[in-house]
Amino acid sequence: MDGVVQAWVTGWVVSRGAAPPEREPWGFTVDVGQLAQVSRHVFDALGDEVDERLVRKVADGVTGAGVWLKVFQDPEVVGDWLGEGWWVDPEPGCLMTVPLAGAAVGGTDVPDGYRKRVWSTGGVTRVLLAAPDGSLAARGQTAPTGATAVFDQIETASAHRRRGLGSVVMRTLQATAAAAGAETGVLAGTPAGRALYESLGWHVEAPLTSAKFMGRDAG
Repeated sequence: MDGVVQAWVTGWVVSRGAAPPEREPWGFTVDVGQLAQVSRHVFDALGDEVDERLVRKVADGVTGAGVWLKVFQDPEVVGDWLGEGWWVDPEPGCLMTVPLAGAAVGGTDVPDGYRKRVWSTGGVTRVLLAAPDGSLAARGQTAPTGATAVFDQIETASAHRRRGLGSVVMRTLQATAAAAGAETGVLAGTPAGRALYESLGWHVEAPLTSAKFMGRDAG
C-alpha cells in the first residue's frame, strides 16, 4: 500500500492527541509530549528499503532521553545500527493493513454479562467492553482520517482472553471506520495481537522495530 506509513502517522497523532507530524527527508517527527515518550522519529521506508545510513544518522543525533525511533525493519537488524544508550524492544512489531470493504463483519455482540459502550470524541471512536464486575475486559479505538483509519490501543485484559472479546472490539471498530468513509485500516501490531488481526483479514506490510533512547549513561 503506497503511503502506508504516512497514513499510520496521520491517524496515530489524532488517536493519541499528539502534535501534527513534521515531514523529514527520511520520514516524520512527531512530538508526543510525555515523559516516557517526548517525541518519535518514524522512518517511511519498509523492509529492505530502510537505509541503514539514515537510521544511524538520526539515532546519533538524538541526545535527550525519551525519544523513540520507529523503523520498519527487524529488531535484530536495527539493533546493530544503534549506539550507546538505546533500548531496543526485542519483540518485532508489525505494520498491518486491511481493506475495510472486505474485512470481517458481524460478530459484534458481547457475551452474556459483559457490557459494550461505543463513543466518539475529537475524531476518535472508542470501544469499551466491561466485565460483569465492571472492570475493564477489552478496549480499542480508531481514528479515521479520510480514506484510511488507524486502529490503536487494542487490548484485552488477561483474565478475559480467549472469549472472543478482541474480535468484538475489532469488528465494531472496523464497521465504524467503514461507515465514516475509510477504505483501508492501518495498525501497528504486537506479536501477541497479530494472530487476532490476521484472523480478521489483516496482513503484514513490514516488521516494526521500536527503540527508545535512555541516555548515554543509562547504565
